[in-house]
Amino acid sequence: MSRLGKLSHRLHRGELSLDVVGKRRRYYAVSLLIVVVAVVGLAVNGLNKGIDFSGGASFTTPKTSISIAQAESKTKALLTGDHDVVAQKLGTGGMRIQVSGIDNTTANNVRGDLAKDLGVSADSISPQVVGPSWGQEVTQKAELGLVIFMVLVVIYLAIAFEWRMAMAALIALVHDLVITIGVYALVGFEVTPGTVIGLLTILGYSLYDTVVVFDGLKETTRGITGQTRFTYTELANRSLNMTLVRSINTSVVALLPVAALLFVGGGLLGAGMLNDIALALFVGLAAGAYSSIFIATPLVATLKEATPEMKALAKRVRTKRARAERDGIDLDAEEPQDAAEQDDEDEPAEAAAGTLGGQRRQPSSRDRGRGRPSGKRR
Repeated sequence: MSRLGKLSHRLHRGELSLDVVGKRRRYYAVSLLIVVVAVVGLAVNGLNKGIDFSGGASFTTPKTSISIAQAESKTKALLTGDHDVVAQKLGTGGMRIQVSGIDNTTANNVRGDLAKDLGVSADSISPQVVGPSWGQEVTQKAELGLVIFMVLVVIYLAIAFEWRMAMAALIALVHDLVITIGVYALVGFEVTPGTVIGLLTILGYSLYDTVVVFDGLKETTRGITGQTRFTYTELANRSLNMTLVRSINTSVVALLPVAALLFVGGGLLGAGMLNDIALALFVGLAAGAYSSIFIATPLVATLKEATPEMKALAKRVRTKRARAERDGIDLDAEEPQDAAEQDDEDEPAEAAAGTLGGQRRQPSSRDRGRGRPSGKRR
């Protein structure tokens, strides 16, 4: 078995534990710091919206030997006023030049002048003009789709689990969104429909990872009030440790091809169009993996520990541990099934074989046969 496999096995069996939920405040602080930086970057720089959102024109040229910088400077020289110009090399050797905020008349003039500068015919340059009203409509539909997605997520999680888990998942999703959008503002990448696709993709992935963690948490804490050995925070941390290595492995495997798409395809090969979706996927997947482990489950524990039932359970656990320390009893030496037992003062005797994590305590060999007829005639 590999070293990572041994680590996963030890975490799953409870032989090794990382106190993620217990130290949740430090992870809250880290997330808050990252979110603040993202929000400041968004407020200062704003988003570099593509022509699909801001309106403008896109010119696709035939194969040309001029560089991206030359194409941008030549195009800017043909314009009056403040217009953003972005040029991208295509795989055919041609170039796509995007100009923001121009109408059909200006686009036709730029097309003709640009053809002269490049030494090609005007008919070989394919223009595509997007009006600002169409871009506004795309923005509104993207925002509406995002809101509908969030509402459906909350409803589903509230039905499948509970409202506290739904709220924690929603906060984790907003956390991932804000960080990803903030990174776009900081690096100045263009926001295109591909970016929206990337955002929706990473939200689905983050939600999937969170649901898997919540499913394990639900099973581990089932029947929790029927025992006095663990608090909700402790069982939540145990459940998280059981799925920790799996979540990390899944995230790394998903990030590797996206990293290749972003750094190799978009960076080394100069395929600028790949950056639109690759950056959203890379940042979103990393933020989603972090939030599923360090934000979602700790938030559920914070909300649950505030309920009267969990407060009463924590008090009973503290009382039992204080009594064990006073009497010199080692609770860790007890059988794992004993975690489902109750104190006689707190719960009825029938719950002594209560459940923890969905598993019922099995009677020991010395208990078998007690209270049963022997089958012998007297």
